[in-house]
Amino acid sequence: MKRIIVILLLSICFSGYGQRRYAADRYFQEYAYTKSAELYQQLYDKGDRSYEVISRLADSYYFISSFGEAEKSYSDLIDNFEEKALPEHLFRYSQVLKSNGKTSDSDKWLLKLKSLKADDSRALELEANKKYFSDYTNRPKTYINIQNIAVNTSYSDFGGFVHDGYFYFSSTQPDSENKKLYKWNNQPYLNIYRSLEQPLQDKGNLDVGSAEKVTSLSSKLHESNAILNKDGTIIYFTRDNTSGDKSKTAKLKIYKGYKQNDGSWGAVEELPFNNDNYSTGHPSLSLDEKTLYFVSDMPGGFGETDLYKVSILSDGSYGDPENLGSKINTEGREMFPYIGSNNRLYFASDGHLGLGALDNFESTIEGSDYGAPINIGAPVNGPMDDFGFILDEGRKAGYFSSNREGGKGDDDIYSFRIYRCKETINGVISDATTGSPISGASVRLINGKGEPVSEQVTGSNGTYNFTELDCEQKFTVVASKSDYKQGQKEQSTLDEDKKSLNVNISLQSLIVEDQIVINPIYFDYDLYTIRADAEYELEHIISVLKAHPNMIIRIESHTDSRGTKNYNKTLSQKRANSTRDYILSRGIAPERIESAIGYGESQLLNDCLSDCSEKQHEKNRRSYFFITNAPDNIKAINK
Repeated sequence: MKRIIVILLLSICFSGYGQRRYAADRYFQEYAYTKSAELYQQLYDKGDRSYEVISRLADSYYFISSFGEAEKSYSDLIDNFEEKALPEHLFRYSQVLKSNGKTSDSDKWLLKLKSLKADDSRALELEANKKYFSDYTNRPKTYINIQNIAVNTSYSDFGGFVHDGYFYFSSTQPDSENKKLYKWNNQPYLNIYRSLEQPLQDKGNLDVGSAEKVTSLSSKLHESNAILNKDGTIIYFTRDNTSGDKSKTAKLKIYKGYKQNDGSWGAVEELPFNNDNYSTGHPSLSLDEKTLYFVSDMPGGFGETDLYKVSILSDGSYGDPENLGSKINTEGREMFPYIGSNNRLYFASDGHLGLGALDNFESTIEGSDYGAPINIGAPVNGPMDDFGFILDEGRKAGYFSSNREGGKGDDDIYSFRIYRCKETINGVISDATTGSPISGASVRLINGKGEPVSEQVTGSNGTYNFTELDCEQKFTVVASKSDYKQGQKEQSTLDEDKKSLNVNISLQSLIVEDQIVINPIYFDYDLYTIRADAEYELEHIISVLKAHPNMIIRIESHTDSRGTKNYNKTLSQKRANSTRDYILSRGIAPERIESAIGYGESQLLNDCLSDCSEKQHEKNRRSYFFITNAPDNIKAINK
């Protein structure tokens, strides 16, 4: 009897276990990931450590953005079933590691994709740009005043489109008609809302007023991602597939509606390229409204979801959908296309290198082709899902969506402003002796990396003017002209738009009366070799001689008083010779140096005969460069 009872109890337990596994699998297949995560976790806790349970548990957590739990499950999967793990499991493990702040570990697993798929674009992109995380995190300040907008709720609020002062977005917030829960995330079904934008104050935040549901588009299922044409007569949006086999998982479809006389939307029709076997959604119009961009998981794509476009023909019909190609699409997810007023394609992706899960990217539209996607970077992108980026270039502002920490609910909408700060650096280049403006001077602007940014030549008034410079950057203004020593000054731009910064530079003339005047050519005590600092100064002599091919000079060299007079006379002559030889080594013809004479200690500049400091003695160890002829251009300089 006891044996029978035990057998019956075991049968009941195994029966319950099997039912729970069946239910978990059904919920997973129906994308009800919140419920499948709960049931697979129970199975795991009761000892089922099979590949199917662990992999689906990890994926369930991944798809509901529970990245902490997903990391544990993927780690368990890799530890026990690495040989069975699919490429997408390695990729998702890499993604959750990055979202959890473990970037180096994330990159390691992303690179391992190559062992499963040699041409995986995600691993190849990482190999080509291993400094991406630092680059994307430290982008120049572009997007500021990021703010969680007023319409966000404790539910999922995301997406956005602006038309005629109204902000359209999607939300699962419940109301009297929207209480049924969606199995994926246990939230009510999506509806389209709109809210009146608030006036954008100078340096203030972009925000919206209270939200109202667009009831004429609302059904018992999901509606989201609404966009309008320019004149506001047509609306495109995404809705669940409500046709076909109701026992199968619903797909997304794009619908089109027309504005009615009472302001509501009606005559809603399904677009002809929808299909019951795959999803199409997230519509976006090109600037000329002749092309509709969208997302689909239709067969023949590159990854989980790809971006497509379709022509809108003059008779209102549509061409054949075209995949945007491998430059845009990856093995991962590409979603939420948007064509900005600057005619750039913005979209979200987890397949291109990013800072976490979904990141926002931009790509230039070049005819029928697209530029390489650029990660928008922090602070718009971060460790979690960031998507739905829209931009109004005219107002230098926009919106994006994120499930980042600190929000009001699941997904929240954030507004931002584009950092618009340009300043000017200008000034006058003048002669240090006379104070007169110098015309024909070359003025170069060098950035903080030492790279030339711009160059100008001064006019008769000696002025220069560099405009449209980025704020909060370090620059160096370098001024030069023949027969003058180069001058330079550092100047950092501030954080004040249209600020004008004045940088005047005085240049010291190299030709004064009958001499080429440079800083003294000093020699070390008792030596006659040319020092490094002397080489630098002698290059000024070279520049003047090359600028005036007929100029002839005389070199004079002097010593201090230490040592005997005869010794010093010999030493100074060696110094004069060394100076002459250096100039000749730089390509100056010998006949242009009339003489090189050493005067020893016979012409001291001070009374240092014995008890003097090293600096005082050094002052006497010098060379002079006299111009022995006077070409007309030299006379003009000295007038």
